[in-house]
Amino acid sequence: MTFAQFEALLAEMVDEIPEEFLRGLQGVHAIEDAKPETDYVDVWRMGEYLDPGPEQFLGGGDGLGRHVAVYYGSFVHIADGDPSFDWEEELWETLTHELRHHVESLAGDGALIEDDEERARHFPRKED
Repeated sequence: MTFAQFEALLAEMVDEIPEEFLRGLQGVHAIEDAKPETDYVDVWRMGEYLDPGPEQFLGGGDGLGRHVAVYYGSFVHIADGDPSFDWEEELWETLTHELRHHVESLAGDGALIEDDEERARHFPRKED
């Protein structure tokens, strides 16, 4: 899948999301780069929810906002050599996972963050 195809598929998926789940979200972005998890062996971040926190955090104001980033390059790394990799299914799962972070953030709930941290405990770590 090319980056342009990935970006178009992501846009189609976002259009399918009910508006109430996108409330307060300034954007969903396909990022061409990969994002390796630096503390882990061969683990790639597929997406992330970016929440700058309170409006005055680091001098930020209305312009920062809440965003979802999805890393095309990470998908490429994970799909490499795996003919059964389902781009559409993985993209949908990543998008909805990050949107759940957004909705939980609006509600002041950190349950999914705790789930992610628990899951990460089982990934092989790089030795210091």
